[in-house]
Amino acid sequence: MRQVPVGEIKEALKRLCREAACLLPTDVMVALRRAQQEEESPLGRRVLEQIVRNAELAQEEMLPICQDTGVATIFLEVGQDVHLIGGDLMQALREGVAEGYKEGYLRASIVEQPFSLRRNTGDNTPPVVHTEIVPGEKVRLRFMPKGAGCENVSRLAMLLPGAGKEGIVQFVVATVDEAGGKPCPPTIVGVGIGGTAEYAMLLAKKALMRPVGEPHPDPEVAELEAEILRRVNALGIGPQGVGGRITALAVHAEVYPCHIASLPVAVNIQCHAARYKEVEI
Repeated sequence: MRQVPVGEIKEALKRLCREAACLLPTDVMVALRRAQQEEESPLGRRVLEQIVRNAELAQEEMLPICQDTGVATIFLEVGQDVHLIGGDLMQALREGVAEGYKEGYLRASIVEQPFSLRRNTGDNTPPVVHTEIVPGEKVRLRFMPKGAGCENVSRLAMLLPGAGKEGIVQFVVATVDEAGGKPCPPTIVGVGIGGTAEYAMLLAKKALMRPVGEPHPDPEVAELEAEILRRVNALGIGPQGVGGRITALAVHAEVYPCHIASLPVAVNIQCHAARYKEVEI
């Protein structure tokens, strides 16, 4: 059994916090530049030019791409042959976020007692952690700082089975239409289908970590993604909501078996600053 000190995970997370805030993934940059070429609206094209230039400057200067440095969302895969040593894993993750945000001069956006006091915790903790036990002897740490503008337009529908594919498409497109320019398009639209209410929401967020535009390996799901993307981009919302053909860069769906009497569908939208970093330990 391989031993992994939790301190090593903490240090890796500190680095990911700053890198994710400042360095847009290559696949996202490629998709934004392609959108810039394909956008037919002059104003929309100009907005995309500014978005791309902003991301380039963030990388050159190691400055945050956006002032909203997000909820620290962590997807942690722990190999079943790993023995974590040297302390409390969750405490190490909290410390990694706290130190990463403070040392990177990243905005603290988390408040405690959210329905009343709403006092800022001061270091963007606690993070939201999703842990999964997987085969092997490695730890995979995936970090997504998720901004509020796009998170606020998340939606869940418990459709009846008879709604079928068309019901799913209509719900996702209506969600994007209602969101308008709030999630800072062009977006990536994460869709979770199946499972239960809470699991569909998790699937939708996990879908955002797939490389932009990479179709689902199941041809039927890939076809559904393409149809939703076509109808989303026909809405005319455009970059930053100013109008245009490119409202979304991609639609990514993840699917899981569900109960015979239900059809859960969740939508989690990612803004154009689709920040994400990962490391394997």
